[in-house]
Amino acid sequence: MWVDGVSVPGQTDTQVAERARAGRLLAQRGLFAGTSPIVDDGLYAVADGPSGRTRTRLHLEDGTRAHTNTYFGRFAASYWQRWTTVTSVRAGARVEAASQCTVRLMASDIAGHRRIIGTVQVEGASDVRLDAALDKFLDGGALWLEFDALGGPVEVGAVEWTVDFDRQLRPVAVAICTFNRADDCAETVAALASDEVVLDALDGLYVVDQGTDLVQDRARFQEVAPRFGERLHYLRQPNLGGAGGFTRGLFEVSAEGKNADVILMDDDILCEPETVLRLSAFANVTTEPTLVGAQMLFLYNPDYLNVGAEEVHLDTLQHGQRVPKALRNTSMLENNQERRVDAGYNAWWTCLIPGEVVAEIGLPLPIFFQWDDVEYGIRARRAGYVTVTLPNAAVWHADFYWKDFDDWARYFSTRNSLIVGALHGDVTTKQIRRQFLGQLTEYIVAMQYGLAATTLRGIEDFLAGPEVLRDGGIEAMAAIRKERSAYPETVRYPAAEAPVRDADISVQRDVGEPSRMGVVRLKRAVNQFLGRTRGGLVAVPREDAHWWHVSLFDHVVVTDASQSGVRIRRRDKDTATALMKRTFELLRRLDKEGADVQERYRRTAAELISRENWERLFGR
Repeated sequence: MWVDGVSVPGQTDTQVAERARAGRLLAQRGLFAGTSPIVDDGLYAVADGPSGRTRTRLHLEDGTRAHTNTYFGRFAASYWQRWTTVTSVRAGARVEAASQCTVRLMASDIAGHRRIIGTVQVEGASDVRLDAALDKFLDGGALWLEFDALGGPVEVGAVEWTVDFDRQLRPVAVAICTFNRADDCAETVAALASDEVVLDALDGLYVVDQGTDLVQDRARFQEVAPRFGERLHYLRQPNLGGAGGFTRGLFEVSAEGKNADVILMDDDILCEPETVLRLSAFANVTTEPTLVGAQMLFLYNPDYLNVGAEEVHLDTLQHGQRVPKALRNTSMLENNQERRVDAGYNAWWTCLIPGEVVAEIGLPLPIFFQWDDVEYGIRARRAGYVTVTLPNAAVWHADFYWKDFDDWARYFSTRNSLIVGALHGDVTTKQIRRQFLGQLTEYIVAMQYGLAATTLRGIEDFLAGPEVLRDGGIEAMAAIRKERSAYPETVRYPAAEAPVRDADISVQRDVGEPSRMGVVRLKRAVNQFLGRTRGGLVAVPREDAHWWHVSLFDHVVVTDASQSGVRIRRRDKDTATALMKRTFELLRRLDKEGADVQERYRRTAAELISRENWERLFGR
């Protein structure tokens, strides 16, 4: 066990549980380095002068100043004041100064202005404690520590942020779902096992393996699995997508009848174990049961934040929308999130779901993947349970813009957005039909015929009604992959092996976004139909592959978003005409049948999310 950050042999109690019984809850630890060499340690602490660090200790030479006003170093005071019962927080540290060290507890406000909360002068070795009232942070602001080494070197360790705690500590489990990402999943499990405090805090780890390349066969998994003992539950089941994998974790934990928190976690993340501790601690002191989500940092650009908080716009069937004033695609080495921004939902790369929420609103929808997390967040909020996306708690996930939009997943995104819209909004509006018409026209004029067909199939299967969800999406995935294979431009080629002559290619850059989109869309459609396009073979870089530019040509080599190859698009009048005709017919059906289909989904929702339905899908 650990007491004040010092390892004490011969005792087995956990730090988190012991603190809770003693009336203090460990809210977060002060760490000084990440667990991966790709992560900049400046996300944890910054030192201005000669220094050295490990994950838990910071060494400062004489004259060096260090601070934790960093992404993982800050305490999100605004969020704790707004959403929890906590009224004050204590920052503690073990400081060993050869001469002197000045320790300051600092605060910021919504505008980033800094103020001193408290100061301690340390001579020799001392356990420092500084308290801050959480009463001036409602709209924004955070807390952090600063250290000045004066007259000699300084060692800092055992940095902890603790709060008063008079409740029973809630059990917490992690559920990871995976499909043929065995190496990634094994590393995520290993990351959790690497941190003694986090490991001891977990009541269970559920690895739901839906693939054929099994995680249990990996040496890395076999190496770390014994550390979890009987708390590790390795489960196999048919591939029911992310929805099915995460639901299995919720299903198993909720079956025990305890109000346990479940942290849903992607398999292919770079895991910061500390995030588990922070989500769990926050959930233990919220005023009401609360979904607590982690933020996402980009894996390929590890200091960049994806988005500070997200919401969904059901009137346009758009999820992943940035909450106003939230940071987006921002370097967290250069910026801090001062303003409190309240999320509509949190994606399930890492998100905590309280047991009370599962007990009241049921399990997720069996929609395979895409929009399952969105729907659950909407349903929870309507039942009175909010979602908080907690700053300074994050994992790294592959950057979304490296994945090409023209993909089989677009089927599920389209179909499921309509299902969620039917359950919680209105999909019968003229705005939604007009929006689909515009999108599909753009795909067709850009010669993305497979993308148009994928989208149309999503609309068609929505109109087929709730019966399309009977198998949890297994058949739908196979069918859409097969259907897309009939469209040549869905194939990605290595650039050097593309079936075109390099000598015939000329690069054509975009001249800029047009001002009258509707007029340009109609003009491009007419010109594509009549063949009034530029002949010959052209190449278009990914950044210029907008529909209004690509549609000027009839044979285009476009760089794939993954930057691993190219796709070749070629004008096909017959295919374009057939897809456009199918579009008009399908949107007329959406207008005519939409209200009835919407009502069918609403009548069937309780059955779809029931334990009995999921038990059937799991094959139990």
